[in-house]
Amino acid sequence: MPVLYYIRHGETDWNAEQRLQGHRDTPLNARGRRQASHCGGILRNLLERDGRTAADCSYVSSPLCRARQTMELVRTALDLDPNGYGVDNRLIEISFGDWEGLTLPEIAARDAEALAARERDKWGFTPPGGESYRDVTARVAAWYATVTRDTVVTAHGGVARALVAYFNILPHEEAVHADIVHGVVYVFAGGTMARYA
Repeated sequence: MPVLYYIRHGETDWNAEQRLQGHRDTPLNARGRRQASHCGGILRNLLERDGRTAADCSYVSSPLCRARQTMELVRTALDLDPNGYGVDNRLIEISFGDWEGLTLPEIAARDAEALAARERDKWGFTPPGGESYRDVTARVAAWYATVTRDTVVTAHGGVARALVAYFNILPHEEAVHADIVHGVVYVFAGGTMARYA
């Protein structure tokens, strides 16, 4: 099974405001750009530790600009062409539909019952106009089936949680609550996930 060096995109202003981003195309803020460059340094050390060079891996990003900006900063830190990577739409963040741009308190004020239903079954719950973690895991699994060599990925917290579920690292109902943070490189290998900060 190919190893994934997985990086959640750096922070955006909406992350700082705790707004659900989903498919909204929000850019990195200054802190997020620093986090992305920091991850490039972590990745360089991990590849050296594993006896690999940066050129030994494939590179793929979510299509959203926060993930692409992160990839370009990571590749710059690795002394690679910042634009020499692929994009796969199956790595886009979970869609929160009508809830995108809102904070959880704002959602609670609009539809407390739906938010409570999400808390009871975060794995299967679909926000209005959005998708469930079950849906995301199916598309991420379809993407992983095409991966043929060790790959550096820049994507999102929801996509990482889907991988945790897909690889059975945690049960589905726990995977959807996994803490996936900025400024960390996650290594998915052999059915485990390790984190490096």
